[in-house]
Amino acid sequence: MRLPLAQRQPVTILDRMPERAEETSPKPCPICGKPAVEHFRPFCSKRCTDVDLHRWLAGVYAVPAQEDDEEEQRPAAKPADEAS
Repeated sequence: MRLPLAQRQPVTILDRMPERAEETSPKPCPICGKPAVEHFRPFCSKRCTDVDLHRWLAGVYAVPAQEDDEEEQRPAAKPADEAS
C-alpha cells in the first residue's frame, strides 16, 4: 500500500545510486601505481599530479594525426564574388 504524498519521505537521486566503486576499491595512481588519495584523485600525491601536468604540457599525451593527401591535391576554392 502506498502512502499519501504528504506522508512520503523525499527521495533523492543519491539515495537510489549504489555506493561509488572508487570508495570501496581505490584505483591505483596512473603515474606510480600506488593507491590513489582522495585529495589528489586519481593520483596519489602532488608530485604525481605535477608529473602528469608536465606530460600534458610537453605533448607526451598528444594524439598523432595523419595528414589527408586529398586536401593537399585539391585546388583552393575561390570566393563567391571572384568566381563569376
